[in-house]
Amino acid sequence: MHIEQLKRIFASGDSVQQLLGDEPKRLRERVMAAAALQPFMEEIRIEAKQALQEPILGLDYSLFKMYSDTGSRKEYEARYFSRRKRLTALGLLAWLEPDHPSYKVELNDIIWSVCDEYTWCLTAHLNGGPEMNSSVNVRLDEHSGPHPSATIDLFAAETAMALAEIAYLHGSSLPPLIHKRIREEVYRRVLRPFVFGGEPYFWESAKHNWSSVCAGSIGAAAIYLLESGDELAAVWSKALPALDCFLSGYKEDGACEEGYGYWQYGFGFFVYAADLLKTRTAGGIDLFANEKVKQIALFQQKAFLDGKHAVNFSDAAAYSGISLGFTHFLHEQYAEVSLPSLELQASFSTDHCFRWAPALRNLIWYREEKGKRGAQWDAASYYLDNAQWFISRHAAGSARFAFAAKGGHNDEPHNHNDAGHFIVYANGKSLLADIGAGQYSADYFGSGRYDILCNSSEGHSVPIINGNFQLPGKRHRAHCVRAQTDSLKDLFQLELSSAYGEETCLQKLEREFVWVKSDKPVLQLNDRFQFESAPASIVERFIAGTPPQFEDQYVLLKSEEAAIAIRYDQTLLQARFVELPHLTHSGEKTTIYAVDFHLLRLASKFELAFQFEWM
Repeated sequence: MHIEQLKRIFASGDSVQQLLGDEPKRLRERVMAAAALQPFMEEIRIEAKQALQEPILGLDYSLFKMYSDTGSRKEYEARYFSRRKRLTALGLLAWLEPDHPSYKVELNDIIWSVCDEYTWCLTAHLNGGPEMNSSVNVRLDEHSGPHPSATIDLFAAETAMALAEIAYLHGSSLPPLIHKRIREEVYRRVLRPFVFGGEPYFWESAKHNWSSVCAGSIGAAAIYLLESGDELAAVWSKALPALDCFLSGYKEDGACEEGYGYWQYGFGFFVYAADLLKTRTAGGIDLFANEKVKQIALFQQKAFLDGKHAVNFSDAAAYSGISLGFTHFLHEQYAEVSLPSLELQASFSTDHCFRWAPALRNLIWYREEKGKRGAQWDAASYYLDNAQWFISRHAAGSARFAFAAKGGHNDEPHNHNDAGHFIVYANGKSLLADIGAGQYSADYFGSGRYDILCNSSEGHSVPIINGNFQLPGKRHRAHCVRAQTDSLKDLFQLELSSAYGEETCLQKLEREFVWVKSDKPVLQLNDRFQFESAPASIVERFIAGTPPQFEDQYVLLKSEEAAIAIRYDQTLLQARFVELPHLTHSGEKTTIYAVDFHLLRLASKFELAFQFEWM
């Protein structure tokens, strides 16, 4: 949209309307009256009361240098996010419970401290940025402050939005000097560099969460802090193309290839910004009218195996609560959005970054009448044809089962080399599992990414051919042969030879899943291989959710609530148990269990069959 058109639209909008849908006082009254929100509120109270007892810890130089010196992110980020937790908890509770002045005192202090930070970015995002340039080039007659092309990352943009929104909600109850500092720091660190910084930021053309979080947060902060239609147009003339780039990363099926958590994150900030923009322009710009946005909104109800158990392909978490307020808002836009049960509500601490924007909206967008209508996920089968994700939920009496598999390619956002990988779930446990994300580090997003178990096909339920794993890159991909669903049986068939390198001499690898939805479901897996000549070795690897037990006729995977037998031809295959070390996303050392089936008789063409039966 041309900047002159934006100027006219902003000029015709109302700059003093209720940006969050109602006056802050009425928003507060509705939140405090909602019984279903009280557990979430109690978590916030605990964090706010703890903040009253503990000093604000700074982001000192030794922490700042840790990432550049060692590649480790966790030390700096632990301190950084503890400060954002304090800001969010106090910002919410001082607003919701204004009769407790001690919360407001501590809120003022944490706002002041955040405004004092050297940078609002994470150190892992500063590589090559002006903040890391140690050369001294300062003149007395030059304006001091952040470099005109200061780094803006996810968290700098989020901080700008959080401070601007806190200032709006609290209004005159914040001291004038606090308002001044918020406005000055958001201008210096974010708004001016975004508009006048010269070269576009890389994320302005990114097709993943960065474009929506950064541009959406900056656009939101501008709506709160800028009254001039011309100034708003200057910001949004850059923010809107970035949001378009974010949408272009999705296809018509609405699937988030980064995983459900990044749907919550990236799409969440898109929605927060779109709502504010629609309100500020009096409906003149309505991003919700886009059919693709609707399909993205429908992804959540397709992305779960059961309850809080997510389809955790890529860097998604295996267990994730729902933001009910966010979901209720989406349902108001699109009636097809499913209303989840209250028991699926995410806790305040689910977000280890303690982001302000989603926490606030989980409260103010919650609607009691929608909460009462919420239910568990329906039994259903979905094929998301652009992402090549197949998801099937099945119920037999009180038992809950699910199967999910993916094709795709090996250059997806937050990519894992996992074409042909699958998950099998029953009654609270993925017996054939996805590892999910590992601990983020320099290597995790660098040249060593595929040396890390969870990112390599070594850590997925796919074949190992001549000792070789799948290769990264978009050309290393699956091709969907067939995807069919009906009430009794689902079929998903992929061709996977392109996922491997030429050194395997693989001509054809067809993987077929047949999901039989009976009282005790059965998954049939057939792999058909064809080579130029007989391979040196073939290993069919399955990632187990529990330690396997080797029985006479099958391998048993067992949880407290379910058990599955892996049946196979023992004249063709020898089963072995492998323990693989893994560092989880939170930095915990754990062991991953793999069942490897080694082919005993090698040939240039053969078929291997497995049957996964509930016991």
